[in-house]
Amino acid sequence: MEGGLILLNKESGVTSFDALRDIKRALGTGKVGHTGTLDKFAHGLLIVLAGNALRLSKWFTSCDKMYEGRIHFGIETDTLDPEGSVIAEAKIPSREEIEQVLKQFTGEILQAPPLYSAFHINGKRASELARSGKTVEMKKRPVTVKKLEILSWQPPFADIHVHCSSGTYIRSLARDIALAAGSRGHLNSLLRTQVGGFSHTEAQRHKEEQIKIHPIDKSIIATLGIPCYEATEQEKTHIIHGKPLNQIFPFPSSPSSPASPAPLRLRENSSQNSLAIYKAETLIAIIEKNEEKWKYAFVFNHKKL
Repeated sequence: MEGGLILLNKESGVTSFDALRDIKRALGTGKVGHTGTLDKFAHGLLIVLAGNALRLSKWFTSCDKMYEGRIHFGIETDTLDPEGSVIAEAKIPSREEIEQVLKQFTGEILQAPPLYSAFHINGKRASELARSGKTVEMKKRPVTVKKLEILSWQPPFADIHVHCSSGTYIRSLARDIALAAGSRGHLNSLLRTQVGGFSHTEAQRHKEEQIKIHPIDKSIIATLGIPCYEATEQEKTHIIHGKPLNQIFPFPSSPSSPASPAPLRLRENSSQNSLAIYKAETLIAIIEKNEEKWKYAFVFNHKKL
């Protein structure tokens, strides 16, 4: 089937799963997946991959994200969103009180995911365990908030902008900011504005009949921060035919070796221990190193997209 990237502008009131179902129906295939759930009440950018591009999921999932959210101070719900039941109420803080605590939530912080979320505990979603009546301990884990600011304040609502790492829950952030300010709170609305280098302004409405598929090319690989090495025609042929990598590239055992070829030098700049090989906009090969062994993670030909 055709493969590539779909930028979807999900509407509020639609689950990420339902949004995918519409795309699967339009494309006539089940080989479709998103790269990060967007809550039902939330809207904005949902990056969807189809076909062979699904093998790039982990790189898209690990991208930074940007949001604009509205915190409702004074009321906390069990789901930390407007669809839940009220579980606590408190005074509404001043803007100054909120501003004073924001620094506590910038940089690397420890955050407990919402009880009602897709976060997995022993292979099951936390929300499923909670609804079944089981006691669930949501352990804190490190996330990074690169930017956090108030855009507007109209009590009891504060509109905020957040630039954060993958895995950050804005609902949890709303709860924790309110508690630190001596109040309670939940997230009233949420817009995901950006994922990596992709903006919601580029995305199509999820009800559009024509699905716009962007082929995975050199520019998208660069957006993901994966270093590239341009293979020769002979190397490209070897890769397509499955020749062992150590017979194509003379990977040395030590990165400091003076014989290091361009791919290895590029790999040293990659935190993901991987590199992409492309040639004449036709071949993309994601290659990873695992325990000193190199393996293919992703290979396809653009002309087949």
